[in-house]
Amino acid sequence: VQLQASGGGLVQAGGSLRLSCAASGRTSSSYSMGWFRQAPGKEREFVAAITWTGGSTYYADSVKGRFTISRDNAKNTGYLEMDNLKPEDTAVYYCALNPTSRYYALKEYRYWGQGTQVTVSS
Repeated sequence: VQLQASGGGLVQAGGSLRLSCAASGRTSSSYSMGWFRQAPGKEREFVAAITWTGGSTYYADSVKGRFTISRDNAKNTGYLEMDNLKPEDTAVYYCALNPTSRYYALKEYRYWGQGTQVTVSS
């Protein structure tokens, strides 16, 4: 399975961005999808996750109410809508697929995209 993340860029504080994650290859398995981010000098951290059916979503407290995760399985694509962005959201954002129900655990994610840079200016 290959993942391609896109949609990052430079935005002013309070602005919005929509990230996409396109999956290709053996995507028939029912993986949950997650988004993580990594700022310079910091560890990669959980942002959001969504189950295979899209029926359940999970968010880090720092983004709850501002970010929305979704997916379109017919298109093999996941999304992260980011609103009211803050400078502290600046990071490289990664999408990943997880065959387990341990959505918050980075080590459970089996496939990773290459990351897309999000920069929020104050």
